[in-house]
Amino acid sequence: MPHLLSHPVLRRHMARRNHTIVTEFFLTAFSEHPEWGLPLFLLFLGFYVITLLGNAGMVLLIRVDGRLHTPMYFLLGHLSFVDICYSSTIVPQMLAVLLQRGAALSYTCCAAQFFLFTFFASIDCYLLALMAYDRYVAVCRPLLYVTIMTEKARWGFVAGAYGAGFSSALVRTVTAFSLSFCGDNEIDFIFCDLPPLLKLTCGDSYTQEVVIVVFAIFVMPICVVAILVSYLFIVVAIMRIPSAGGRAKTFSTCASHLTAVSLFFGTLIFMYLRGNEDQPSEGDRVVSVLYTVVTPLLNPFIYSLRNKEVKEAFRKALNRPKASGRT
Repeated sequence: MPHLLSHPVLRRHMARRNHTIVTEFFLTAFSEHPEWGLPLFLLFLGFYVITLLGNAGMVLLIRVDGRLHTPMYFLLGHLSFVDICYSSTIVPQMLAVLLQRGAALSYTCCAAQFFLFTFFASIDCYLLALMAYDRYVAVCRPLLYVTIMTEKARWGFVAGAYGAGFSSALVRTVTAFSLSFCGDNEIDFIFCDLPPLLKLTCGDSYTQEVVIVVFAIFVMPICVVAILVSYLFIVVAIMRIPSAGGRAKTFSTCASHLTAVSLFFGTLIFMYLRGNEDQPSEGDRVVSVLYTVVTPLLNPFIYSLRNKEVKEAFRKALNRPKASGRT
C-alpha cells in the first residue's frame, strides 16, 4: 500500500479529494532530465543576454538614425522594447528554476508573472498586426501613406495596443486567479502559464475558462485575421506589378515581418488552441521556449539581416567612432 501512495498520479488525486488549498506554486521545468540543468541555464542565459543587446540595439539605432524615423521603424522600435520586457518577465525566473532544480513562487508572484506575460504577449500580437497594416498601406495605398500613417496616428495605434493589452491581461489574470487551485502545487513548466495552471484547478471552472477563451479570441485570432487580410491585399497588389524585379523588391519589404509573424503566432496557436492534456509534455516546454526565449531573440536579427535600411544604419553607427577617432 505505501508504494501505491508514492505514485504521483495517486498523490495528486488524493490531494485534490482533500481540497488542500494552494498558496504557492513550485516550478520544476525539465525535472526528468536533471543533467540538463546547467547546460540549459548557460544556453538560455546566453540567449537572454543576446536578446537584451539585440533589441536594445535596435531601439537605439532607430532613435539615432534619421533614415529610420518612419512609421514602420517606429512600430519596430516598440516591438523591440516590448520584446525586452516580455523576455525579462520569463527568462530570469526560468534561469532560477534551472539553476536550483526548481523554485517556489508565491500565489501573488505567479499572478503577477501571468499578468505581465499576457500583457506583453498581447501587445506583441497587436504590434505585429499594426505592422501588417502599415505594409498594406505602403504597398496598396502608397500615395496616401503619409496622410494615413501620421505621427499622431502612429502614437494612437501604439497607445491603443498598450491599452488593449492591459485590459486583456487584467481580465484574464483576474479570471484565471479567481479559480480554486488545490492539491498538487507542482508546475512542470518554465513559468506560470495558463495551460499548466488550469491543470491544477478543482471545482467548476467552466465559466472562468469561457471568459479566458473569449478574451483570447479578441487578441490572437483577430490579429491573425487582420494580418492575413492585409497580406491578401498585398499579394494581389504585388501580382499586378509588371516587372519581376519590382515584385521581388516589394515582397522583400514584407518578408521580415512575415517571418516574425509565422514564428510568434505559430508557437502560440500550438500551445493555446490544442487539447488540454493531464500533464505538459516535453514538446509543450520546447514550444514555450520558442515563443518566450527564441522569438524575442530572433526578431532584431530577422529585421536587420533582411532589411537594407537597418544594415546601412548599423554600418553607419559602426563607422562613426572610427571617423570621430581620426578627427
